[in-house]
Amino acid sequence: MPLSSVANPIDKREIPFYENVGNECAMFEHAFRQRLPLLLKGPTGCGKTRFVSHMAAKLGRPLFTVSCHDDLTSADLTGRYLLQGGETRWVDGPLTRAVREGGICYLDEVVEARKDVTVVLHPLTDDRRLLPLERTGELLEAPDDFMLVVSYNPGYQHILKSLKPSTRQRFLAMSFDFPPPKVERDIVARESGLPGEQCAALVNLAASLRAMKGQDLEEGVSTRLLVYCATLIAAGVPILEAARATLVEPLSDDADVQEGLMEAIQATFG
Repeated sequence: MPLSSVANPIDKREIPFYENVGNECAMFEHAFRQRLPLLLKGPTGCGKTRFVSHMAAKLGRPLFTVSCHDDLTSADLTGRYLLQGGETRWVDGPLTRAVREGGICYLDEVVEARKDVTVVLHPLTDDRRLLPLERTGELLEAPDDFMLVVSYNPGYQHILKSLKPSTRQRFLAMSFDFPPPKVERDIVARESGLPGEQCAALVNLAASLRAMKGQDLEEGVSTRLLVYCATLIAAGVPILEAARATLVEPLSDDADVQEGLMEAIQATFG
């Protein structure tokens, strides 16, 4: 089954850290209580996945995360018959499990999936809240505590890889971006253990690198990469080595661009 999915049982005592920036946590709760599907839009590494994990734990619901890709089909989400122990048995996919168990199904980068995936989602994203399983003849009605959440990065949209208006208008939508500098500094410090003043320098550097997006870089440096960099520095890795491994090599393969990134880094840290 060509699928990357994770189902996490939730312990509300272990809620993943997420720093609320606006009203996103309240809006997520409203969507969940009112049984409405949710679309998250934002750049890579800005916190969308952590946000969903945080909210699933906060609401006490199991989370089924699917990383969408070109080969992802509707059968990967709903399930298929598999040969097990000499017998053919039906095995639920992550979407079907979320519907049966009353969990949150999160489809990350949904535009990467094949077009037949959205066809399966449509009856779950209106007042029917149904999941038809053609191969088993079942018609599952989603319980009140089921929620569908999808995300994508608008910066990577392609004319052949975008959500149709008929699909987009089935969701509530929220836009995400990188946190304000003070919030991002606190996030990086908490996640890495690096002192706040050093994290502030990293966040200032990130602002400079993000300004290069659309010119030399396809995408700006993510908060995730800042955490990686801070984690290495806190572990004793020299700053320039840590920065090259986390803020240069992942962002570009072009030697000239890498040189420009290193110059910006050296100007920040000396």
